[in-house]
Amino acid sequence: MFSSALKSFTSNISANYTISSTPTSTCGAWKVYDGKKKSTGKAVSVFVFERRSLEPPGGGLGPRSSSSSLKKVHEEVIVRVKKESNLLARLRHPSILELAEPIEDTRSGGLMFATEPVTASLAGLLQDKDDQEKAGGVAGRPSRFVVEDANGQLRRRELEIDELEIQKGLLQVAQGLEFLHESAGLVHGNLTPDSIYVNAKSDWKIAGLAFAGPPDTSDAPSNIPPISLSEVLYHDPRLPRSLQLNMDYTSPDFVMDTSVSSAADMFSLGLLILALYNSPHSSPLKTNSNITTYKKLFSSSSSAPTSTNNFLSSRPLPRELLTDVLPRLITRRPGQRMNAREFQQSQFFDNILVSSIRFLDTLPAKTPNEKSQFMRGLPKILDQFPRTVLEKKVLPALLEETKDRELLFLILQNVFKIIKSLPSSRRVFTERVSPKLRDTFIGLKGVTNERDTAKEAGLVVVLENIELIGESCSGKEFKDDILPIVHLGLESHTHSIVDKALSCLPTILAALDFSTIKHEVFPVVAAVFSKTSSLGIKIRGLQAFVVLCGGSSNNTDEMGDGLDGAFQTSKSAKANSNAVLDKYTVQEKIVPLLKAMKTKEPAVMMAALAVFKQVGTIADTDFLATECLPVLWAFSLGPLLDVQQFQEYMKLIKSLSSKIENEQMRKLRELSSNSTASKNNDLMNVGSTDAFFSSNGDDVGGDDFARLVLGKGTAAKVPDMLGDSLRPQPQRSQTSTPVFGWSTPSTASQGNANGTSTVHGFGQSQTSTFQPAVPGPSLNDLATLKPTAPLSAGVGSSRTNSFGIMAPMQPSRPQPSPWSTNSNAPKMQSFANSSYTPPQSISPLPPPPNPMSSFSQFSIAPPPSQGQSNMQSQYGNGLGGSHNMANGAHVDPNRKKTGLDGYESLL
Repeated sequence: MFSSALKSFTSNISANYTISSTPTSTCGAWKVYDGKKKSTGKAVSVFVFERRSLEPPGGGLGPRSSSSSLKKVHEEVIVRVKKESNLLARLRHPSILELAEPIEDTRSGGLMFATEPVTASLAGLLQDKDDQEKAGGVAGRPSRFVVEDANGQLRRRELEIDELEIQKGLLQVAQGLEFLHESAGLVHGNLTPDSIYVNAKSDWKIAGLAFAGPPDTSDAPSNIPPISLSEVLYHDPRLPRSLQLNMDYTSPDFVMDTSVSSAADMFSLGLLILALYNSPHSSPLKTNSNITTYKKLFSSSSSAPTSTNNFLSSRPLPRELLTDVLPRLITRRPGQRMNAREFQQSQFFDNILVSSIRFLDTLPAKTPNEKSQFMRGLPKILDQFPRTVLEKKVLPALLEETKDRELLFLILQNVFKIIKSLPSSRRVFTERVSPKLRDTFIGLKGVTNERDTAKEAGLVVVLENIELIGESCSGKEFKDDILPIVHLGLESHTHSIVDKALSCLPTILAALDFSTIKHEVFPVVAAVFSKTSSLGIKIRGLQAFVVLCGGSSNNTDEMGDGLDGAFQTSKSAKANSNAVLDKYTVQEKIVPLLKAMKTKEPAVMMAALAVFKQVGTIADTDFLATECLPVLWAFSLGPLLDVQQFQEYMKLIKSLSSKIENEQMRKLRELSSNSTASKNNDLMNVGSTDAFFSSNGDDVGGDDFARLVLGKGTAAKVPDMLGDSLRPQPQRSQTSTPVFGWSTPSTASQGNANGTSTVHGFGQSQTSTFQPAVPGPSLNDLATLKPTAPLSAGVGSSRTNSFGIMAPMQPSRPQPSPWSTNSNAPKMQSFANSSYTPPQSISPLPPPPNPMSSFSQFSIAPPPSQGQSNMQSQYGNGLGGSHNMANGAHVDPNRKKTGLDGYESLL
């Protein structure tokens, strides 16, 4: 029981529709809300009647009526209101307001029903036009309604009532009256601006059928009660005016003749026409809902609207209305009035624009030949239509006919021409055109493999207007609705369509993001390029690659290659720069496609050259050198190229080569500067603790030790006893030469810093480079040694060497010969401890036998040959004899040499 009671309070409209929070307009006693069906998203208008609106604003005049009589009046009003909704449900005509949901009760006790979406009532538009004119004309205040839709978003509705809009609207009202009078057998009874609504397509629709009923002369049975003139003509002050008959638009048939006929509606139509042209926009009759006042107005020709007083209009009327229409509508005798059909055939509607709208209304019933002729002639007059009529009347009618494939080509040409002329083209295209295009071309994709020439003709029109489409929709809308259509063109078997689709690439790049271009656009373009056998498509594909690489397809030949610093990009190239393919795709995808080309046609080769120009601005120099230049050389040697084309190839090859050379030189200079900086850092770190305790092979402390034990001071590095060369180290300053503790220091013992010693003899000095004396492999290989003649004491005293003055020492025990084969490694101590007597006289030293010896002073020399033994014996005297000569000792020349003395010539 409780659940059934709950259902009774549940509204079907509230449960199934999303309704805006605020009304968009007020039409009489009804408040109109925007709504949308939850299941389908279909837009509707929800009419809501509240019971508290039955109370008059001032509470009525005179003493308060009894509750029973007032309740009866309210019940009659509720019945009348429900009658209006019920008649809308029964009457189906393009000029009658279409009902979407029947009337139902609300929780607050009111009433609610839903209809097709409406913009406003005609009364609301006229009131807005009055406010606009009072504010200073069209420029003072635009004629717009700011409304809130079902989603809570505010939007503006542009509404204009111009001459063509009036003609179109009156024609539609007349068509609705013809339906009511002749088909439905009803008289409207209260035709006013409040009973006419303008829908979203700018069509005028008849509503307000609360006072409708059959005419007095009707014999057909009807369940609709006739109009009770005695009741409807009485104005009840307890009720609002919007719920009662508006006598300002009432025919004298009702008031003065008490007769109900269809001619009464035609008189009301004449007063409605006057309200459209009058200022303010209202009826010329001011009755104040009083019957006496109404009769008084028609009692005099001056107060009644006639042709002699311009029908009481404050503004001039159109000539057709003034001479042909209004005299046959606003007349006292009903028999002299024209009916609704005659009104439609009057001269007032005899112009090309109204006739075109009438043809559009009946377009589905026309023959294919008539449709084709109309579509071919429509572009000639589209510029004459008001923009509101184009947007709300002409464009929807054309889009409804896109299902006719034979007319698709002509229809789309007119559609895009209308889009170009509309100031709100972006909104109109997104809301109306884009979904229809997707349904037309993609909705049936894959259903059949048969070639549809009519559909392909329409596809060409879409591709030709791709730039307009890109400007009229967002990136997401372009990707969802338009990109599949472009893919359809790329996959077409008709070369002209593929060519059109490839030429759309600049617009596509500007509208889509990088990821979409790389994964959804480029693979399709690459597939078309690799599979086509048409040279034209091949060239267009190469031009597409230029665009994908950041270039422009419009002036490809005039662009620089970008390698000389003077590259100028066009506006389209700049716009596309943010959508250029990445370096990897260019190097790994585009260049291999160019390498795989087999055709050598000059046009294709030059188009490929333009691609390589763009690749040269993106790819690495290594890739250019190893992958691009070989291909360019191969293309440049094509047998079909002329001199100028070959020169273009050579220009690019030289430019790329120059770029590669400059880049490589820059890298090498950077490496060289980095190496120099590293060496400078090593010099700076010589005196630091890190360098001193360095564990690398260049140990400075080891070199100091070698110079210390060899007594060579600041001389160059000395090899170790095994003959291994030491790497050079930075020079260090040294204040004194280290000497042995058992030697006598002398300034003459200091050698030159370069490892040479100065020998003075016979008044001249000789500079010689020391080479260490090294033993041979065996003593048997040596020639017989003989002592040389002794030098005088004077000469010997001036003899010096780099080892300093060393005093002879006597060994305490016999020492083994350092030249014996038993010693594994000769030692320097053997020379100092060997016992011998130097000769008393030494002959002058000749120049070294081979001063430019190829052997390094840090290596072990080979054993002396037979011819060199005497020379080496002379140099050997300098080693041992210098010790005794420095001490001024006299050496017996007849003394027998023992030990190493016998081989002193070797030393």
